Amino acid sequence: MNPSKAKPWSLPLHEVFAQYKTNEKGLTESESEKRRQEYGLNSLEDKTQRHGFRIFVSQFTSPLVLLLIGAASVAYFVGEKIDASVILAIILLNSLLGFFQEYKAERALRALKKLVTIRAKVMRDGNIKEIDAKNLVPGDIVQLNIGDIIPADIRLIRVDDFTADESALTGESVPVLKKIQPIDAQKNIAQDLSNMAFMGTSVSSGLSEGVVVGTGEKTFLGETATFLNQKNPETDFQKSIREFGNFLLKITFAMTIFILIANAALQKPFFDSLLFAIALAVGITPEMLPILMTITLSRGAMRMAKKNVITKTLASVEDFGNIDTLCCDKTGTLTMGKETLFDYRNVDGEKDEGLILYGLLCNSGKAGTSQSAYRNDIDKAIGESKEAKSFVAQASEYGLLDANEFDFERRRMSVIVERQGQKTFITKGGAEAILDVCTMTATVKEKMKNQVEKYEAMGYRVIAIAKKTTTLTKSDKHEEKDLTLLGFLMFLDPPKEGVKESLVLFQKLGVAIKIISGDSAIITRKICHEVGLEIVNNKVISGDELSALSAKEFERICRTHNVFARVTPEQKYKIVELHNKDGHVVGFLGDGINDAPALKAADVGISVDSGSGIAKEAADIILLEKSLSVLAEGIVEGRKIFSNITKYILNTISANFGNMFTVAASSLFLKFIPLLPSQILLNNFLSDIPLLTIGSDHVDAELLKKPKRWNIKFISRFMLVFGLISSFFDLALILPLIFIMKVSPALLQTAWFVESALSEMLITFAIRTRLAFWKSRPSQELIITSIFAATLTVAIPFFWFGKEWFDFVKMPMGILGYIVLLLAAYFLAAEFAKHIFYKKFDAMHHEGSTSGATSSEKLTL
Repeated sequence: MNPSKAKPWSLPLHEVFAQYKTNEKGLTESESEKRRQEYGLNSLEDKTQRHGFRIFVSQFTSPLVLLLIGAASVAYFVGEKIDASVILAIILLNSLLGFFQEYKAERALRALKKLVTIRAKVMRDGNIKEIDAKNLVPGDIVQLNIGDIIPADIRLIRVDDFTADESALTGESVPVLKKIQPIDAQKNIAQDLSNMAFMGTSVSSGLSEGVVVGTGEKTFLGETATFLNQKNPETDFQKSIREFGNFLLKITFAMTIFILIANAALQKPFFDSLLFAIALAVGITPEMLPILMTITLSRGAMRMAKKNVITKTLASVEDFGNIDTLCCDKTGTLTMGKETLFDYRNVDGEKDEGLILYGLLCNSGKAGTSQSAYRNDIDKAIGESKEAKSFVAQASEYGLLDANEFDFERRRMSVIVERQGQKTFITKGGAEAILDVCTMTATVKEKMKNQVEKYEAMGYRVIAIAKKTTTLTKSDKHEEKDLTLLGFLMFLDPPKEGVKESLVLFQKLGVAIKIISGDSAIITRKICHEVGLEIVNNKVISGDELSALSAKEFERICRTHNVFARVTPEQKYKIVELHNKDGHVVGFLGDGINDAPALKAADVGISVDSGSGIAKEAADIILLEKSLSVLAEGIVEGRKIFSNITKYILNTISANFGNMFTVAASSLFLKFIPLLPSQILLNNFLSDIPLLTIGSDHVDAELLKKPKRWNIKFISRFMLVFGLISSFFDLALILPLIFIMKVSPALLQTAWFVESALSEMLITFAIRTRLAFWKSRPSQELIITSIFAATLTVAIPFFWFGKEWFDFVKMPMGILGYIVLLLAAYFLAAEFAKHIFYKKFDAMHHEGSTSGATSSEKLTL
């Protein structure tokens, strides 16, 4: 909180205004600018950000790297100063490379986060306007209503059935009812301050107005940082990476121990063997995977941002590509998302402009106020209609006495207004919800329902209006009864241009579309037909039908049907949760308050920047434009990222396993260490240079057609097959050199170093695609870095520092030529094996498929 002589919650309202030098009309723009200079921006330091020093230190936190640094230090003190220095230099080079790449990615992620804003409705110069919440200052007058994220600490001065969800700050799961009366000055615990609204919490119901009394770090949230320290649950991608890491660690540990014991048993120097085993463990571990993932994901996130898709976390970029089921609303997705008042009819079916007046009076702002006060699309559509202009002056003659805000259970709202001493209770909402609280015979009610269905069949969204006279000045939602129906307002939200083409694209991408709408079944069916979305069995399932089903029938219907209407927020949540349990990767697109539970339940929650604050908070992905085509482009980008990360993993794990197997086998017949620790680390460093650019590589169109999922069995089989092929050609070099040519240990080490590093670079161009290598074009970056690293690999043994620092010797041209022949044979063998492997694996995958399985493919890249 901002320091002051008296706590704002302890003061009566007039003293709150005096202390913060403000009034109900708010601050002027000039005054707010002065205060912004004094108090700074209303923002919290992002504790999840990784600054430069932290990123640099993280490069040295791997247990294997720390162990190697320790071993190199010991080597230095026992006289092996050159070896120790070289090892430490390579570790430093590797760490610097990782640091610069990760730092660049971190800056890109920060830039993306700045594109997503929380908006606040504030009174400036006597008028309500929407601003970026970071520009709020103490003394600002802020309006809050259902679904808003509370943007600062606010002393409430006006409330109407206002409750707040403070679980993010206090852990209290039940929404807290707020009031405006002063509270004991001694209290300083958020849970006890019922006249305060706190930054980072959200509005559950009602509306309120208040004075900003704390911003940024001077809020309860800023002081406790509880919310910011919460960890997000692991995504499907993160779990798969963790499982892969555990799998690789077990193999690495077992084979490293075997190599250490074998070297010791053959009476090789223990310290040399220990250093060798540690260096080998570092060399065979894909320690660049986290860095490469960060680089690839951040590049993908920036490319997606150019297409108006903003990611809140890097991990969600990859999960986005794995979506196989997309659940979304009709409004704004299949349609334009902008309601327009098209017609107005009384109960006799005749045009009646009086309905416009009652629609203006019963709104979510204040009776008779300007359009800027309207808080939902229906009220805005009424206010912006040409007919409303002639009623603005008349509406301003009415005073608003009380209001009952809209909620998704009642699906209506009501107000009490007064004009010339006469009080009127007006209710507006969904046609069915209004008919339920009107007084009429069963026959008339049935007639009205038929009339509504007729309007809806024409594609209109129908809002009903009813009223009664009253003597009350205050009311609650229980007064919404015994009303007289006045008529209906009809709104039109036409289909969005390009939706048909987008739906065809989703079908090609293997993504099933499920429409989960709050609108009527008739309107939903009409729009689906207009955009070409095929409705399963031509049956739209209503929320009422779902409510009447048993749990088992509910699950069956949700699995077999694809269009739902008049569903509740809870039903949306259950539909998404069910598909999650079935093994699908579910994306949910929603921007309303009632979408928040489903957004949280989805693997990938997707909202729009114009959506409600609570929806954006719950989402993983924010669209700057609500469009199916934008979504499809984002999914394709996610699949490209997944494919390129997979290329690195398959390349590295097969090459590293092959090296491990070769070392394990050669340890049984060689009397010396086949590669020195410094040579192993240099090999690892050089072969990783091209792979850092793998994120830029082109991806075959075939790989983008269906979602892909991680499959450790597939990875292990790939590792075994291609690792053994790699090891075969390693031994095809080592055995002739030892038993036929009888070369020196130094020459063998040099030759194997060159062959091993080049083979890992070369094999990338075979396994990066399932097609024949000449049918798939690699990226220019990958080609250039591969040529650079390969040239460096061949050249180093011929330079003085290769001999001085790494104990290399110059290779005869005959051996170099033999290596070239082996590499060519290795590439062709891998190319041939690739086609057999994928053909066999695809057949096994097809046989193992079941009708209830997810439509996502297991990893078969």
